[in-house]
Amino acid sequence: MKRIRIFQMMISVLLLAATALNLAGCALRVKADDLMEGITPADLGEVLPISGDSAEKAADFAVRLFRASDAEGENVLISPLSVLAALSMTLNGARGDTKAETEAVLGMTSDELNEFFRSYSGSLPAADKYKLSLANSIWFTNDESFTVNRDFLQTNADYYGADAYRAPFDGETLKDINRWVRNRTDGMIPEILDAITPDAVMYLVNALAFEAEWSVIYKKSDISKGKFTAEDGSEKTVEFMHSTEGLYIEDGSARGFIKFYSGQKYAFAAILPGEGTSLSEYVSSLDGKKLHTLLSEAESASVSAAIPKFETGYGTELSDVLVSMGMKAAFDPDKADFSGLGECSGGSIFIGRVLHRTFISVDEKGTKAGAATVVEMRGESCPAEINEVILDRPFVYMLIDTENSLPFFIGTVRDVNN
Repeated sequence: MKRIRIFQMMISVLLLAATALNLAGCALRVKADDLMEGITPADLGEVLPISGDSAEKAADFAVRLFRASDAEGENVLISPLSVLAALSMTLNGARGDTKAETEAVLGMTSDELNEFFRSYSGSLPAADKYKLSLANSIWFTNDESFTVNRDFLQTNADYYGADAYRAPFDGETLKDINRWVRNRTDGMIPEILDAITPDAVMYLVNALAFEAEWSVIYKKSDISKGKFTAEDGSEKTVEFMHSTEGLYIEDGSARGFIKFYSGQKYAFAAILPGEGTSLSEYVSSLDGKKLHTLLSEAESASVSAAIPKFETGYGTELSDVLVSMGMKAAFDPDKADFSGLGECSGGSIFIGRVLHRTFISVDEKGTKAGAATVVEMRGESCPAEINEVILDRPFVYMLIDTENSLPFFIGTVRDVNN
């Protein structure tokens, strides 16, 4: 058995993207006032590699969020990295019990998360045939009752490269935020906000875009039609892409494979539960350590694999999910403490909504995927053996950074539309 170091590769990939997308989107014009005048990222010294401990904690959050978000009958797709980035920026303004609860849910302290994202954004590989990029921005109301904390802006500039804008929070601001997200996700997430709520005082936004060619692009002869059995038992004819892969994964109740993208810096990982295990049962059994072990200890073995061509768009509001995970005070106007973020003369500041949108397209050439997360802050009154894995029934899949084995997308396919 040959072990690969996929877990450390995954975290490196997730963080290089942050810087790349910020730079790519700097030409976008918005009508809001740029609040970064006089605030430039500080020189924090040498960027250190991500520790294995931080990588495992990030993977654990990914699995816990995925498990809490899973829903029977739906093709679920989340980007735990995007959600983690948006909430980590927000955490820099939290204090007291709000901070402690949020850190417990995210799995790291605010200082650890800041260093994690600084390291990650400084190490993500990109080339002509593959890229992963992230960008961050913060939008404030220009209502005089709200005062932003400049130290909060500085911290998010230092560690997340976040742009900051003051705006009237009207229809034009709504367009600006959606335009910003559309630009930073290469058009894959055309809109993240449906409306600006009357008591909103801040939006913290993360955008993520991934595009990569397969290491070996499928030929026409590799594609054939076959039957996919959906979760409800119905069958449909879809196009399958056949290949022989070299990394096999198995944990007793599921088996799967890892397929590289060009450059082998990123990979597609698929996990097919056994015949007697439902997809929901398998998802419920996952934890960060189990997933890390599964990915990082993949076996060097021949796998006859087949992936259905599929495309999925998904959107959700994560407030209930995060509260169920233990982040209660942050959403309660009577208990939330975001005094490090700013002040609202009318009352407390709390999280109103956490909006998340994702998109993925997997075909014979490669994969495109985009994600955006918005945290809405409100103010109260303010060859040896051939293994076979045919993904012809519901399965779990991930996009991973192969150095750190950290999933930056994780989803389920219960039905196929192509």
